Amino acid sequence: MKLYNTISRQKENFKTLEGNEARIYSCGPTVYNYAHIGNLRTYVFMDILRRVLKYNGYTLKHVMNITDVGHLVSDSDEGEDKMLKGAREQQKSPWEIAEHYTQVFLNDIAKLNIEKPEIVPKATEHIDEMLEFVKGLLEEGYAYETSDGIYFDISKFEGYGKLSKINLEEQMAGARVEVNEEKRHPADFALWKKAPKEHIMQWPSPWGMGYPGWHIECSAMGRKYLGDVFDIHTGGVDHIPIHHENEIAQSEALLGKPTVNYWLHGEFMLVDNGKMSKSLGNTYTVADIEAKGLKPLAFRYLCLNAHYRNKLNFTWEAMQSAQVSYDRLMEGALSHKKATEEIEKEVIESFEKEFEEAINDDLNIPKALGIVWNVVRYGKKSAALFNLLVKMDTVLGLDIGKVEEKKAEEQQADPEVEDLINQRQQARKDKNWKLADEIRDKLKAMGIVLEDTPQGVKWKRV
Repeated sequence: MKLYNTISRQKENFKTLEGNEARIYSCGPTVYNYAHIGNLRTYVFMDILRRVLKYNGYTLKHVMNITDVGHLVSDSDEGEDKMLKGAREQQKSPWEIAEHYTQVFLNDIAKLNIEKPEIVPKATEHIDEMLEFVKGLLEEGYAYETSDGIYFDISKFEGYGKLSKINLEEQMAGARVEVNEEKRHPADFALWKKAPKEHIMQWPSPWGMGYPGWHIECSAMGRKYLGDVFDIHTGGVDHIPIHHENEIAQSEALLGKPTVNYWLHGEFMLVDNGKMSKSLGNTYTVADIEAKGLKPLAFRYLCLNAHYRNKLNFTWEAMQSAQVSYDRLMEGALSHKKATEEIEKEVIESFEKEFEEAINDDLNIPKALGIVWNVVRYGKKSAALFNLLVKMDTVLGLDIGKVEEKKAEEQQADPEVEDLINQRQQARKDKNWKLADEIRDKLKAMGIVLEDTPQGVKWKRV
């Protein structure tokens, strides 16, 4: 199994630190608002990694944090805490905001068949671990105190910039005027912030009441649950230049050695070939997808069509196409389920080998999905091919094994459609052919095609 390691900028053979257990840390959500589709694409990538590792026989110890304090509006150390900003705008306490959006996030990932990692710790429940980490960095001479907090001194850490390939001298020359004159370097980052009295979220520390910096949270929780050194760290590409660079600096400074063997990053999602932003009103959510009558798993299917290291352009037209393709894939899989034709063992083995080569080549899911389609379209229909598709779906996560139940649910899931079908049936009984045709046309415009059979009316979406 090969994975592209951001720190070396090349594919490397994956090898665990200990036996068959893969230890992973993934940067989780900051729970001040709804996760948008760009965030969720990163978690689909995280989930695919999990599934491929499990397909290869690894057991997982996977941590995904919940950031419920300390992430400022800027990913560096400027602006207010996102939790406090969300609380003020929504007129709730930060604790209420965190609880609500954590639950929404967990519901969203469940709808997308994203497996919940084994350990999901909250930042606010690990303040002691963070304080110990900061104290250690002060004792080792890597941190210093100012009037507003404790900062990491990047000039003391020789390897700063090795993940993002930042040149510190160039960064210094290009830095904008620094608002905090007490910082020794513009890129020095907060490990602990001293809180003003009115700040709602604050804890006692050796430096007075305060709250943790965002970057220290992941280092402290990763170390607590996965040990000083672990196998894989994942996140979005936006984490590379600041958040993950700072994690590396503080962790390696404290422990004196590299603490992560493989850094994996998912690329951005674009919307209509442009940036996703709240000001443009295009930070769509799972709820937005469902409101348009589209399936969350059609969004997952859309994500699988692009490699995790390539940008993916989201449009509503692309979502519609993904929905159609997903439904056709499920129909194709169902056509194999109860078929009785014999398939040569060599055919099954050949498909399986191609699939495994694709997923183990840095999670090449678009290629793997193409192989799945080859299985679906194979000339013979066979239950053996359906079983192969179900096995492949342990990686894809598209619910192929539940195709019959999903089809039955869909048939019963739309009371408006059922009501119109019943009206049409009554019109046919009354020999009101004009009304019956009008209802059929109305259903067709809704994407519903009817089939009159001796067993009654059947319908499907197209």
